[in-house]
Amino acid sequence: MNYQESLNYINESHKFGIRLGLDNMRNLLELLGNPQDKLNVIHVAGTNGKGSTCSFITSILKESGYKVGLYTSPFLETFTERIRINGDNILEEDVARIVTLIKEKIEQGDIYPTEFEIVTAMAFYYYCEQGVDFVALEVGLGGRYDATNIIKTSDISVITSISLDHVGILGDTVAKIAYEKGGIIKENGTAIVYDQSDEAKDVIKDICKEKNAKYIEVKFDDISIKQSDIYSQVYDCSIMGKKYDDLEIKLIGDHQINNSILALSAIEFLKEKKGLNITEENIRKGLINTKWPGRIEKIMEKPIFIIDGAHNEDGARSLAKAIDKNFNGKKATLLIGMLEDKDINGVLEILMPYFNKVITTTPDNPRAIDSEKLKDKISKYVDNIVSKPSIEEAVEYTLKNSSEDEIVISAGSLYMIGTVRTLVNKMLVLN
Repeated sequence: MNYQESLNYINESHKFGIRLGLDNMRNLLELLGNPQDKLNVIHVAGTNGKGSTCSFITSILKESGYKVGLYTSPFLETFTERIRINGDNILEEDVARIVTLIKEKIEQGDIYPTEFEIVTAMAFYYYCEQGVDFVALEVGLGGRYDATNIIKTSDISVITSISLDHVGILGDTVAKIAYEKGGIIKENGTAIVYDQSDEAKDVIKDICKEKNAKYIEVKFDDISIKQSDIYSQVYDCSIMGKKYDDLEIKLIGDHQINNSILALSAIEFLKEKKGLNITEENIRKGLINTKWPGRIEKIMEKPIFIIDGAHNEDGARSLAKAIDKNFNGKKATLLIGMLEDKDINGVLEILMPYFNKVITTTPDNPRAIDSEKLKDKISKYVDNIVSKPSIEEAVEYTLKNSSEDEIVISAGSLYMIGTVRTLVNKMLVLN
């Protein structure tokens, strides 16, 4: 198979849907020689902040001279973003080669893996083949029965912020969701946990007790933010008894400072546990060089155009806080598309007070809510609403009808903002 044929093969596995359980994954990886057992894994689960936390960890390790795999989902612009080593996407020819092998193994074994299981197996195989030192492994959905949780051990389990999301699959309370996320914690392992609601933390603590795992809670009450705008953030903090002054990150929002501190706490633990050679200079360079597209990312200057993957209440609150902090009182337009199985009303309740004009569109996903239906939901908050079915039409309309001193924000779905990013960048090149 060539690259496109490989993607088609992966996409066709959608028909098998989502199946909780690890039997298919176990059988597939066995046929591939169990590459996951040969990897040093930093496993990251949570509702929000997984990708950013993985990226901070990866960047620091890379600056320290290590070869690091980064596995995330979904992708924004190209499939190969999901599997990276030291910032470089997997090559298209490697995707084709490994998927061809996986297809052969699947046919031999008479197994029916899902799309995510195939991609995760490919990542494990690729990272093992390439001899990486570490893999920052982001959970796809939940944790306990997620395909990534086929690993027997991990160097560390990192739990980010937990809130309501995927309630139809993971449960309708924060405690139930925390139980699924905490499923990545291993026997006699270590969990580095984001300070959050007691409801979530109590569940994680119980899991750690049951598995004889060490529980380390990362608090955010000793942070002094010295600078914070849409270009960078500078702050002082204490991490595991060590004081850091003037750390700088380019990712925007107070929550990204918290994510960077969570990541640095994981790094400090790994330094002690595995004797890693990581200097303060490595840490500073790693933090400032961390990029995570699609999370309060400025992609245009006039008008200021920001894209953000906020698609649940927690993400919407982080975006609202950033708007309040950086653009308070400014005229703002929202370009939004969402998936129907998200808490649309909860997200709208939080975001709508910040916008006087809204353009709705339909993400390219079978679970997307139609732009007209979304427009109807928004009409009780905002009078000036326009519906554009295609993302391309929506982006063109938004840019044509926005003045240079306006703020434009596109949010609501990671499945949409990647296309928005591509279109805006293309228009900037053409102009």
